[in-house]
Amino acid sequence: MSSVRAIAILILLTTIATVAFGQDDDPIRVDSSIVRLNVGVVDGRGRPMVNLDRSNFTIYEDGVKQQITRFEPSSAPFSVVMILDMSGSTLGFRQVMKQSAFRFVDALTPQDRVAVIEFYDKVNVRNDFTTDRRTIGTSIELSNGRGKTQLFKAIDLALEKLSGEKSRRKAIIVLSDGIDTAVRDIDREQMANLPDDQIPSAIKPETSDILQRVLNKADRQGVTIYPLALPTGDPAKLADPTLRQVAMYKAARARLQIIADRTGGVVNTINRLEEMGTLYAKVAADLRTLYTIEYQPINEKRDGKWRTITLETSDTALISRTKTGYFAK
Repeated sequence: MSSVRAIAILILLTTIATVAFGQDDDPIRVDSSIVRLNVGVVDGRGRPMVNLDRSNFTIYEDGVKQQITRFEPSSAPFSVVMILDMSGSTLGFRQVMKQSAFRFVDALTPQDRVAVIEFYDKVNVRNDFTTDRRTIGTSIELSNGRGKTQLFKAIDLALEKLSGEKSRRKAIIVLSDGIDTAVRDIDREQMANLPDDQIPSAIKPETSDILQRVLNKADRQGVTIYPLALPTGDPAKLADPTLRQVAMYKAARARLQIIADRTGGVVNTINRLEEMGTLYAKVAADLRTLYTIEYQPINEKRDGKWRTITLETSDTALISRTKTGYFAK
């Protein structure tokens, strides 16, 4: 091989390596200049208002009025990822979980596209997006596993799958106790050398890099996430817990609340397993009451700063719910 050819190959390999290692590890490619909101509206008695139109809404970002560029009525179909916790902590009530998941699918509209993801030691896509209820039902029935809780990896994969659904309305329903193994290990390490009196305030749930990564991805796509919190993650239900166990479980439950608040969803706490089916159906009903609104921010700076979103309706007696803001990245 000539020295010229060898040098050329070396340059090519160096270029490939530089590109590969320099790539953003975030596979999602969406138009980050568009902000998408899924919005729920109820009257003073909590009854959903499903007959509103674009003219009924006004959006402010950091106090500045924004122009609505796209509006989807509450009847528009969703692409939904159902995430099922198949880690070891759910072994004792799998059949209840699956029956409840079937109930959720039955409550969706025929046009809603559903993908099913299971997680344990692994994170698996049981089926890609489809309206075929038989395929979805088979995926739920065959979901199985045991071992670690890869919660945030599962949400990350769900967001990656949703990125292929383009302009469709998007939601994630995640059934879990919230005790992500990797995040729990970080929390435990953080408390390792602390005295007992510092343990209750040692963990700052919102500072988790793993959590913030999935929240930023959800922001860019306008995905609403509904956590269904299993009783196995309730710190009040721990048997003879240590201070550190209580702190970790409280942080995990707080992160589920942060996910819901940041994305405009709702945490549904399952206190008794027999409630699971009812709460799944409640989430499905809530999806059918959401509007989707998009706007292009007047402030085009991508400076990483927090932007506060305020939404008003033409009838001040109505109560609206959506995400509270986003980081402009």
